[in-house]
Amino acid sequence: MKTIVEVKSKKELAAFIDFPHDLYKNDPMYVPEIFIGQRDLLTTHPFHKHSPLQCFLLYEDGKITGRIAAILNNRHNEFNNVKDGFFGFFDVINDAESAKLLIDTAVNWLKTKDSLVNNLVGPVNLTTNDTSGLLVKGYDYPPVILTPYNAPYYEQLLENTGLKKQVDLISWRWDKTSYDDRSVRISDKLEERINTRGVTIRKLNMKKFKEEAEKLKHVYNSAWDKNMGFVPPTDEEFDFIAKDLKLIADPDFVYIAEKDGKFVGVAVALPDVNQIQKKISRGRLFPTGIFKLLLGLKKIRGIRIFMLGVIEGYRHMGIEAVLYAKIIKTYREKDYDYAEAGWTLEHNHAVNNAIKAIKGDPYKIHRIYEKAI
Repeated sequence: MKTIVEVKSKKELAAFIDFPHDLYKNDPMYVPEIFIGQRDLLTTHPFHKHSPLQCFLLYEDGKITGRIAAILNNRHNEFNNVKDGFFGFFDVINDAESAKLLIDTAVNWLKTKDSLVNNLVGPVNLTTNDTSGLLVKGYDYPPVILTPYNAPYYEQLLENTGLKKQVDLISWRWDKTSYDDRSVRISDKLEERINTRGVTIRKLNMKKFKEEAEKLKHVYNSAWDKNMGFVPPTDEEFDFIAKDLKLIADPDFVYIAEKDGKFVGVAVALPDVNQIQKKISRGRLFPTGIFKLLLGLKKIRGIRIFMLGVIEGYRHMGIEAVLYAKIIKTYREKDYDYAEAGWTLEHNHAVNNAIKAIKGDPYKIHRIYEKAI
């Protein structure tokens, strides 16, 4: 017998966070999320100040067989003038009835919160500023930092519930020798040219992180404002994101394009800490996981280009190419084995063609689904 339980207690929340560890215990590609990070995302993240969320667990014969979170992102609906409801943190055994029950539960909860909600979107693990999409291509590689992972059978299960593709998110990969040298060779001349227009490229000053992050906020909100589903984070939400990124960022991979003291572009590549996180049992940092993480940081051999954007009015000047080249040069100097860039929207042809031109391999696709409700 299948039973749905609303997550209310700390014990139930811990069970919700831990379920994927048991579901994927025999999957060599699986990387456990850090427990305290997931707990904070679901409980103390500033998102909860303006929008409600409810987690659910599915039990069958006393055993957890699935989970889902129903999310009503009020800021998303106000900003985009829509009536969407979201689902995220979706994991389930390979059973069509179980998947449908979880999706129906999320829909019913959303309708009780706002009867006008008419579209279900997901999976989105809180907002599109967080991990988003269902993996539908790229199972030969483990997930890199801040990217979701799921078993191949999820695609059919979700489509059986009536969900259809809304958009695909592409992740790109380069191995150690696969970069196109041309982008690096011409970058010095490009940089000289943008310098004559008053734009300089420099590394982020980590000693003045708070002041630098405040300027970064403007670029983040401006460079991505036309992206599908993008909603500018509140000041508290941005500070929450920035605080987490500061813990893992390598200053050598954070570049700023600046004019007259104003940030006009940014590129951030993060070390792929999933290489270390994979070894942290059930995502618990204590008592020993924290040492594995700290001691393993210097052994990381890959990066993810997490953010690269230029604000309107400064695009097509070559700033994007110079920022990419800076990342590539640093990547090579550190002799890393691979880099991932992502995600990009499937219909963002200008960006996707530019990445193809420097030999990026579109090796993974995460899909966001939707259906009328």
